[in-house]
Amino acid sequence: MLWSWLTFSLPVQQQMLEQVQQPTESVIALAEKAQKTGIASYYHEKFEGRKTATGDIFDNDNFTAASNFFKLGTFVKVTNLQNGKVVYVKINDRMGHSSRVIDLTVNAAKKLKFVNRGLTKVKIEQVPVQEAKRHIIAQSNMDATASATL
Repeated sequence: MLWSWLTFSLPVQQQMLEQVQQPTESVIALAEKAQKTGIASYYHEKFEGRKTATGDIFDNDNFTAASNFFKLGTFVKVTNLQNGKVVYVKINDRMGHSSRVIDLTVNAAKKLKFVNRGLTKVKIEQVPVQEAKRHIIAQSNMDATASATL
């Protein structure tokens, strides 16, 4: 049998090509976790002042949320599928509701216009940190402007 560099390199090249052509399970899992649809609720005021999973002090006036589907510290865009309203929040807590995908602050729920109903169907998308921070600042400024005009 004649051995050459082709004998050794061909199988390796084929393996590498197969790996490039087929996405790995972790890439697929990450893409699936970057977006979630389900039922949203909001925190009861009894949680005000308590520590969240990240150690932050919970404040219903902030734009934060609890979710078991996103890593702590992740920023997400939440869209109310009933009316198209959007809010950006930071995931800073875990939740006990297995039937819900996110628990928002009252402030975020007000932006999505579902406080009176208590629950709504939402789409949640992970977003880049800078994009989310920009929108959260804008949301906060709109609240301050509205309060100043009252």
